[in-house]
Amino acid sequence: MPNPTPSRRRWLILGIIFSAVVLNYVDRQILSILKPTLKQSFAMDDRGYATIVNVFTACYAVVYPIAGWLADRFGARILMLVGISGWSIACLGCGFSSSLRQLTFSRGVLGVFEPMAFPAQLRVVTVWFPGTLRATANSLCVAGSSIGAIIAPPLIAWITLHYGWHTAFIVPGAVGLALAVLWIAIYRDPPAPVAELASDPEPSRHDTPFTWPQLWKTRSLWGILLCRFLTDPVWYFCLFWLPGYLQEQSGLSLKQIGLVGWIPFLVADLGGVGSAAWSDSLVRHGVTPLRARKIMLACTAALAPICILTPHLPSAVAVLAIFSIVGAVCLSWLFSLSVVIAETFPADNVGSVLGIAAGFGAAGAIIFNDQFGKLMDTVGPASIFAAMAVLHPLAAVILWAFVRPETAITARPSPLL
Repeated sequence: MPNPTPSRRRWLILGIIFSAVVLNYVDRQILSILKPTLKQSFAMDDRGYATIVNVFTACYAVVYPIAGWLADRFGARILMLVGISGWSIACLGCGFSSSLRQLTFSRGVLGVFEPMAFPAQLRVVTVWFPGTLRATANSLCVAGSSIGAIIAPPLIAWITLHYGWHTAFIVPGAVGLALAVLWIAIYRDPPAPVAELASDPEPSRHDTPFTWPQLWKTRSLWGILLCRFLTDPVWYFCLFWLPGYLQEQSGLSLKQIGLVGWIPFLVADLGGVGSAAWSDSLVRHGVTPLRARKIMLACTAALAPICILTPHLPSAVAVLAIFSIVGAVCLSWLFSLSVVIAETFPADNVGSVLGIAAGFGAAGAIIFNDQFGKLMDTVGPASIFAAMAVLHPLAAVILWAFVRPETAITARPSPLL
């Protein structure tokens, strides 16, 4: 195979990461798509389902900060290989499960390995792409999350209806192992000239990394942690509860979920990529990169309160429309908060900061999942949707108040400590 030039190789690498993230979210979505089927097969209620979701999410939350440190310590090549291989084996384990305990264990293993992809991905974007392309490159790469969520409903429904739910786990697991081989064959770290061009023109910020104790003393870290803690639960709802909600509250069948369940995720993907491209356009027109991301995120957060209408408009069409908008808000934040990290902290810290922040986000989702499972079985979801309506606007206030460029030589204790 001819050796591609650095400019071509970075887009090839981005394409492989995109494929890995697609698979990551297909594997993640299988549980929610098959929720009624698995509830019947294993005789569990919504609280039992919430427990499986929380086992995955707890493992995800614990490992994500470790994965971030590993990305900064060992680089993207090895971490991505371990992540893809591990979560693919876990998906195979779900397919071969014959008891609820085995399924729960396999989902926990999935939660251990899936977070490894994202710190590795952010490190690749940081070292291969300059600031004028970084948000677009990052959003195109991470757009695999919503593409995975788009293709998962029709794909998993079709496999399940024709070959059974076990096969719906086994097929993606096998594909993942093949992708791991492709990754290790293609990825290389950038040559020095490319890495220098990718760095923003602030040498002190990028050349002097924080130690872990110093990171925890920065105001920006705490601002980003709070933003992820507040906003991640809304996206986790879209992933883990929306397909089941459409079946159990809006009356759609598994076949109908396969036909229309992808719509909110397609709109979310387009919204996330479009908003990131808009923020890059602001940068090209002279707005500083960090300020451009803040402006865009504040504008999208203003749309989030529409989700409060969900229990009052129970038809499938209305729910799909509402969560198409909410999903676009969620992905705008998930995509561009990673870029905010890259523009706020030194390059050698971005994996660690992303890992810590995503761990906090998953912790927020655990609390949300637990409450949603209880309320669905008791008083209904209206109070949850009311809470979801204010999370992104509150995060926008925190983003503007706390997040700024940080340098290790000027690190000061956070007022929150």
